[in-house]
Amino acid sequence: MQTISDIETLESLYGTPSEAALIKVSDRLTPAYRRWIKASRFAVLTTVGPEGTDGSPRGDAGPVVSVLDDQTLLMPDWRGNNRMDSLRNIVRDGRVSLMFMVPGSTSVIRVNGTAILTADPELCGRFQRDGAGPKTVIVVAIGEVYSQCARALMRSGLWTSGDESAGLPTTGEMLTELKAGFDGAGYDADWPGRAKSSMW
Repeated sequence: MQTISDIETLESLYGTPSEAALIKVSDRLTPAYRRWIKASRFAVLTTVGPEGTDGSPRGDAGPVVSVLDDQTLLMPDWRGNNRMDSLRNIVRDGRVSLMFMVPGSTSVIRVNGTAILTADPELCGRFQRDGAGPKTVIVVAIGEVYSQCARALMRSGLWTSGDESAGLPTTGEMLTELKAGFDGAGYDADWPGRAKSSMW
């Protein structure tokens, strides 16, 4: 396999970026970027640490982040599996990226920046829901924000191709493959109730 190992070779394979691709980058939220991000209930958080990179889906019933100001986003860390891969990375290496999506839109808004983790009672208290709140909040300092080319979502038909999940392995089936004797069927049967009672 022939590999590309220098930037000059890479650049020779592609054309120059369009004007739109260059002017779309901002170091803060514009009114349009702010409005778009506030409409997003789902994002992918990417972090980096000594073991490598980590991509984590993040979702909420309302906006997935709160806008503190034009250069700062707040992301509550709602209940998960307690692996804390993203959180461990942020504590050790603050570099983060976020990809915000909105169902039906082929646009994606990207944020690159740095983050810190806080358990500050006032910040955590901003996200109280039904008596529960996050243990920590991820505070993201925006380095750059921009819209992503829509072609990937258009090519994949992500919002238009319908439900394609029939026949896919369940999480329980995946776990059973990884550990002999694991009760995958029981895991799958219990999951809806467990998720409902531990959402926040």
